[in-house]
Amino acid sequence: MSLYAAYASNLDARQMSRRAPASPLRCTGWLDGWRLTFGGEQFGWEGSIATVVEDEKDQVFVGLYDIAPGDEAGLDRWEGLPLGFYRKIKVRVHTLEGDLTAWTYVLNDYEGGLPSARYLGIIADAAESAGAPHDYVMELRKRPC
Repeated sequence: MSLYAAYASNLDARQMSRRAPASPLRCTGWLDGWRLTFGGEQFGWEGSIATVVEDEKDQVFVGLYDIAPGDEAGLDRWEGLPLGFYRKIKVRVHTLEGDLTAWTYVLNDYEGGLPSARYLGIIADAAESAGAPHDYVMELRKRPC
């Protein structure tokens, strides 16, 4: 059985290939009933960091990665799971191949705050490269930072 990770903020396949070299991008899809937001504060990004929260009226474009067993622990460390920055939850991703179960990281901090322009630009550029619809990318680019 495949193990999938759904990323809203990390759609950059090159960046993921450095973090999880044996885990290719399988496809893209949507988290229905979720919203991309920002929270906490990460000094390396000069502002709040990305997360998803449940919101029945929204959806988030995600990349679905086929996670190799050896890469999962490295991703957990990268996301700060052992330090309690994020937690992993199971989600349903709607793809052209059908619905797939995956896990994603959710921030263990308050929602609020603004991302830096640099960080938001990286997220928008990666979403565009991964094939997100133009209106979705434009909404990312127009977000306050």
